[in-house]
Amino acid sequence: MLYKFKSKVTSDVIMLEPNGQEILQIIGKFSSDHPHKGIIEPEDMPAALAALEAALTQATQSNAKPNDAPADSDSDEPAPHTVQLHQRAAPFLDMLRRSLAARQAMVWGV
Repeated sequence: MLYKFKSKVTSDVIMLEPNGQEILQIIGKFSSDHPHKGIIEPEDMPAALAALEAALTQATQSNAKPNDAPADSDSDEPAPHTVQLHQRAAPFLDMLRRSLAARQAMVWGV
């Protein structure tokens, strides 16, 4: 399943289901009754922006490693590269900001 977020002022943003649900849970818009349909009205966008930015700050701080931490020298393999929340959320965050500036709703599943 994919989430396809739409706004009249931006291109669509498409996310895999787990990533889309994570973003929607952060901003308080995930509903188990209608998990694949919804709308964010312009008046709800400032709170959604604040919640998402707070989650991104928290995730960045929890993933930060001190510069003086010793490297794991037991393994010759490089650390696995994972996509962090701030990378997955960047297109959604841009869509949210641009939609708020234009006072246009964002929808998904319609």
